Amino acid sequence: MEKIPGWVEKIFTPKVNELIGEVKGLNTKLDSLRNEMLARFEAVDVKISSLRNETKSDIESLRKETKSDIESLRKEMLTKFEATDAKLESLRNEMVSRFEAVDARFEAVDSRFGSLEARIPVMEKIAELEVRLAEIEKKLSMRA
Repeated sequence: MEKIPGWVEKIFTPKVNELIGEVKGLNTKLDSLRNEMLARFEAVDVKISSLRNETKSDIESLRKETKSDIESLRKEMLTKFEATDAKLESLRNEMVSRFEAVDARFEAVDSRFGSLEARIPVMEKIAELEVRLAEIEKKLSMRA
């Protein structure tokens, strides 16, 4: 600096000092803005973390409710299916019982027809005998 002429030093030193002051002021403002931005980012991080935790809690609650609802519906459907199965089993038993009764009636009718079939030859013979008897009575009444 010894080589710098004094008049240059007198002219530029105040300006340099002024610029240094402005740079220090800008640095202070930048530090303040940086701190403010960091504070805001931290606040946003806290809000995001809070929302994330709230969302997780809501999702877990929905899972529990949904699981409970599904389980309840499953039990209700099982109960209804069991009731339906019981009704169908009862109807099946009733139908089997009715078919067995119809079968028994058919067997009785078949038995009666069998009995009639056995009687028909006897009845035919009786009819033949009656015809012969009538002929004999006729012949006897003619001879007398």
